[in-house]
Amino acid sequence: MHLRIDEREVEWTAMRAQGAGGQNVNKVSSAVQLRFDIHASSLPGPVKLRLAALRDARIGADGVVLIKAQSHRDQPRNKADALARLQALVDSVASPPRKRIPTKPTAGSQRRRIEAKQQRGALKAARSKLPE
Repeated sequence: MHLRIDEREVEWTAMRAQGAGGQNVNKVSSAVQLRFDIHASSLPGPVKLRLAALRDARIGADGVVLIKAQSHRDQPRNKADALARLQALVDSVASPPRKRIPTKPTAGSQRRRIEAKQQRGALKAARSKLPE
């Protein structure tokens, strides 16, 4: 399932990038910060719940996703990068997780486990002092 994010629901803030880069870094606001309010978005209800429940440092306790993009030298590419990262985050929770079907261990695996335990016990018993 692929959900498209409406760009009108995203708030953008331009800022200067950090790190090396010479005059370009000091003069141009090429880095962008994306703010996306999960609860105010047009995403389906179950997707909102799964997205808000994600344990991700980019998602605040108030349900707002903050993504900072500064890897490119120009703002449009940083915007596209931030939007792609948000889309990947939404895509990761778009489909509900599959329900786990509990299984039982096979007879062979149970037999091998017991044999390994018996071998280990015999090895430990062989370390003990012999009776005189």
